[in-house]
Amino acid sequence: MRDERAIASVPAPARALLALAFALQLGWQVWQPAAKLQPQNLPPPPALGALRLASFGEPLALAKALMIYLQAYESQRGEISQLRSLDYGHLQGWLLRGLQLDPLSQYPLLLAARVYAEVEGAEPKQRAMLAFVRQQFDADPNRRWPWLAHAAVLARHRLKDVDLAREFAQALRLQATGPEVPTWAKQMEILLLQDIGELETAEILLGALVASRNVRDDRELAFLQERLAEIRAKLADPAAAATPVTKP
Repeated sequence: MRDERAIASVPAPARALLALAFALQLGWQVWQPAAKLQPQNLPPPPALGALRLASFGEPLALAKALMIYLQAYESQRGEISQLRSLDYGHLQGWLLRGLQLDPLSQYPLLLAARVYAEVEGAEPKQRAMLAFVRQQFDADPNRRWPWLAHAAVLARHRLKDVDLAREFAQALRLQATGPEVPTWAKQMEILLLQDIGELETAEILLGALVASRNVRDDRELAFLQERLAEIRAKLADPAAAATPVTKP
């Protein structure tokens, strides 16, 4: 809008007062007695620009404060509250603000995958949180792969959604390709295919991985070749293929 001015045009003393007021308000909310917090009333997160202004040039510290504030809504005097009563739209907004202020932090995604996605009795909210993890994984796959790997396990064993689990596992295989990503994470799709009995597809993927020469560690290559031989043996022997396999 034409009447709007850039933040930089606001006098420095005014900006400092605004930032101080915001910081005091946030601090007051964080340190309120837990019993007064109402999980169902989790507000929407502040605008990113306002948060950056209030950070006094310390966005990492403010990101941590936001996560403390958020977690105050899940615990009351040491007792875990009903997470299913939280507004997951607002919840995702707070987690996103934490990542925007500190993109290298793993904590917001840890909360998303290991706390909010595991809430019992609220499958739509679980799925919404897993979708959030998937979306944020795309922004930095080689750093955020652990949370999508956990999401794949939740999709397979909690939600019993094989298609969603495979989508996550496939994203790991295709996107998390850095040397810091462990082999087991890159192979989750193959392990999942074995688990659900799709041995032909698992053979194709594993055979392509072995033939690609992208695996440079001799021990890792030998392990993959052994797994490939096992799959081919099961395909050649229908009785062996019917034998239950260990779940990933």
